[in-house]
Amino acid sequence: MNLAVRGLARHLLGHPGDAIVLARVGWRLRRQRWWSQSPFLPVPDPRYWEFRVATALGNPSGHLSASEAVAAARWALAQKRGK
Repeated sequence: MNLAVRGLARHLLGHPGDAIVLARVGWRLRRQRWWSQSPFLPVPDPRYWEFRVATALGNPSGHLSASEAVAAARWALAQKRGK
C-alpha cells in the first residue's frame, strides 16, 4: 500500500465522515465507461489524475496530504455543477 493511501486511511479512521465527501468527489472523477475496462473500478483515468495533480500542485509527481485531499474534495462539492 503506498504512503498516500495509508495516510488517507489513517485520516479516515479519525474522521469517518470525510469518507462520504471523498466518495462523492471520487464518483465525479471516475473515468467514462469504467465498467468496460480493467480494472473494473470507478477510478479516474491515470492521465487525467496526473493532469489534475499537476494543475493543483504545479508538479505532476507531487502528492496531496490527506488533509489537502479532504479540503480539495470539500471545495469541489461546494462548487456549482453545470451540465
